[in-house]
Amino acid sequence: MKRQTCSNRWVPGFCAGLLAVGLWAPSFAGAEPKRVLVVGVTEGFRHSSIEVGMQVISQLGHDSGLFVVDVANVNPNAPEFRGPDGKPDRAKVQEANRRILAEKMSPAALGRYDLIIFNNTTGDLPIPDVEAFLSWIRSGKGFVGIHAATDTFRGHRPFHPYVRMIGGEFKTHGPQVEVDILNQDPQHPACKHLPASWKVFDEIYILDGFERSEVHGCLGLDKHPNEKTPGDYPIAWCKTYGQGRVFYTSLGHREDVWDPNWTENGQRKNPPAVAVAFQKHLLGGIRWALGLE
Repeated sequence: MKRQTCSNRWVPGFCAGLLAVGLWAPSFAGAEPKRVLVVGVTEGFRHSSIEVGMQVISQLGHDSGLFVVDVANVNPNAPEFRGPDGKPDRAKVQEANRRILAEKMSPAALGRYDLIIFNNTTGDLPIPDVEAFLSWIRSGKGFVGIHAATDTFRGHRPFHPYVRMIGGEFKTHGPQVEVDILNQDPQHPACKHLPASWKVFDEIYILDGFERSEVHGCLGLDKHPNEKTPGDYPIAWCKTYGQGRVFYTSLGHREDVWDPNWTENGQRKNPPAVAVAFQKHLLGGIRWALGLE
């Protein structure tokens, strides 16, 4: 099968507030590009890297010609959501979250898409019909979760059906740290470009409800990221869910994991090559979840 590669050209910044971007159709010869919804809605902690991630994913679709992107995102820090004290008005944000997901993830709206990406979503998202969403995946669609996607519908006991779908939930994390990530499947589209051991500086999740037998490992650690005690600590995996395909990567907390050009006060923890490799990792996972490899 012909392999696709991604470039790292930048895309113009998106609207800071309620983001409901129309489908962006790149020039594409051959098969019709897939239709992907990227969700950045948060009901809990909000990662500052969400907006960078939105831009990167849109650019990956544009440059590869494989998919066009629609976006559901509410940035609580946008001016329209500020209260009298200058801080985000939680009621306004929650209403905006409800409205955008009612528009983009209703049972009828799901039919527009081939794949949905949860980009650092958190909390109990106000999806109109969660079971319809899960059924949509089971019917043969694709799902990709990034980093805090496992901090979504977290804390329910028994585990929320969403957690069973994605393969585990966030439990805790230590300080951000450089880790040597092991490539568990060098043939997988998300891993084939990576070395046997890949150094990345990021926030590394410890997970709950993860069952190794229920997933196919892509990336992992053989020791605790901070304490360095031996163990099995998954970083990325894929699995089937009914007739659907699910890919998850726990990387993506930091902006410099996403973007090779990003700096904070002129500094970055990860060299640009890490972000280039992460983009290829993510694009490979998207390709796999779309059934293109």
